[in-house]
This record gives sequence, C-alpha cells and structure tokens, in this order.
Amino acid sequence: MPHTGYTSYTSAPVPASPVLSLAPVTLPTPGRAVDLQLRVSAPMSGGDLPIVLLSHGHGPSNFLSSLHGYGPLRDFLAARGFVVLQPTHLDSAALGLREADDPEAPLYWRSRATDMSFVLDHLDDVEEALPSLRGRVDRTRIAVVGHSMGGYTASLLLGTRGVDPTDGSPLDLTEPRVTAGVLMSAPGRGGDSLSEYAKEHYPVFLDTDFSLMRTPTLVIAGAEDVSRHLNVRGPEWYTDPYALSPGRKALLQLFGAGHALGGVSGYDAAEATDENPELADAALWLTWAFLRTELGLDEHAWDFASKALTSAPTPLGRVETR
Repeated sequence: MPHTGYTSYTSAPVPASPVLSLAPVTLPTPGRAVDLQLRVSAPMSGGDLPIVLLSHGHGPSNFLSSLHGYGPLRDFLAARGFVVLQPTHLDSAALGLREADDPEAPLYWRSRATDMSFVLDHLDDVEEALPSLRGRVDRTRIAVVGHSMGGYTASLLLGTRGVDPTDGSPLDLTEPRVTAGVLMSAPGRGGDSLSEYAKEHYPVFLDTDFSLMRTPTLVIAGAEDVSRHLNVRGPEWYTDPYALSPGRKALLQLFGAGHALGGVSGYDAAEATDENPELADAALWLTWAFLRTELGLDEHAWDFASKALTSAPTPLGRVETR
C-alpha cells in the first residue's frame, strides 16, 4: 500500500483528506452493450476540485479492470484534492464481453474513449448522484490518467491518432476538454515494434501515431517492463509516447519497475509481480505533482517532486522533460 502522509516529494506537508467514494453510479447509455457505470471519489471537503478521468487496464483480473480496481491511484488523488471519475469499460473482465460478437472486442478501444467523453457530458448527473459534490467541482480543469490499455485510452483523448482496423478510416478521438494527462505503462508505436501476437489480436495498435499528441502529458514507464506478448523492443517501447510526441512532455522511468509500476492498480494485487511500495509511491506523487502544475494549481509542484526523486542518494528513477 502506498504511503499516505508527508514525503520529501513536496515542499510542505500535504495531509490526506478523508474521501467519499460512491459506486456504482449508473449513466443510462443508449446503444452501449450495458449502461455505463462508474465510481465517483472525492475529498469530503474543499472546493474548486479539478477532475481526473481514470481509465483502467485490460488485465486478467476480474475486478482490477473495473471501477473496483486502482484503489492506490484513486485513493491517493482523491485524498489530495481531485474528483476521480472511474468508469468500467466494456473490456472489463467482470462484464464478460471480451468474446462478444463485436468488431471492437476484445479491447473496445473506441468505446473506452467515448466512455470518457460521455462522462464529461453528464457531469450534472454525477453531481446529482453524490449531492455533497454540488458546487465543489471545477469543470474547467480536467485531466485523464490511464494505466496500460487505459494509457492507450488516455492517449487517444490527448491527441494520439490511429486507424480504425474495422474499416480503415482515420481514428481521431481527441477530447478538447482534457488539458493534461498521465500515461502509465501505455503502449508505444505500432508497426514492426509489435509482437506477432499483438499484430494478430490487437490490430488497432498497428498505426498508433503520437505526432499530434500535443496536450501536456507525463509518461511513466517501468525500466523492467518487458511484456513480450505486446512488443519486441522491451522497456523502451513504453517511452514512445514521450519520445514521439510534440509539445510539453515529461518522462518518468522507474528503476526496477515492471508493468504495474510497483502496484498502482490494486492493493496486494496478484498480477503486480513488481509490487514495491516505494516505486508506487513515487509514481503517485509525481502524477499528483504533474497534474497540480499543468492544471495551474501549483507552478512549483512538478519541479520540486521531480528534483526530489532524481536527487535522492539512491534515485528510484530518472526524469526527462521538454
């Protein structure tokens, strides 16, 4: 479990506030296989709270890949001033739709992105479901955070382009209301970087193009993330969204971390083979700091946190910015 008190990643103590969390909040969604359900988490007090859209991964666990997972990441951000909106995408193992007769199955890549835009379209309904939020949400400050397949979803909202494998049409799902993002263990470029398995089973990755992803973004990658079922390049592949995109970007590569980045997806999760509270802690604090700075809440948060990480006697990772 990540640390929850003051750490050296901040210039002043940042106490964790009590969190309200409500699930499921059901948004009727015509034309979708099932209505969209999400978890809403927020600090019990405070106003002008920015929004984080949190997109889960496509992992094998039934409930990590749903509104019930990602407790470490969700709880950390909600306890420190964010409203976290966490939908269950159609590819969640809990829904049993991965083998459905649907051209988007098993990843439901387009539906995942449109889920996020749909949630933003229905913020009034979200506040109605959790009345204590009324008047406390800053709808002008919206970010997206995603892990693994959720990182791909987040990158589409931030401006990544591709090709719809079902009909060859251009894929552009950019969401202009999202002004900052964090990609955790997100897929890199396609083409010859993909494994044969990925080319066959996940063709949407073939034409991934980061050249128009201009929105400020932090890319977090594990230095030991091999995931050979997806790519043939190893850990470097997960840095592509940073290396191949324009505009203001930051990269955090965590030493010793695998795909779970120390355990951001769940507490004591079996699939987090690299579970390490210190690494997860670093990922969470730098995510918080980056969003604080990019959303205009604290211009010094990112500089302080990134310097604290890299200047430690034994750094947990490296940081690049541009």
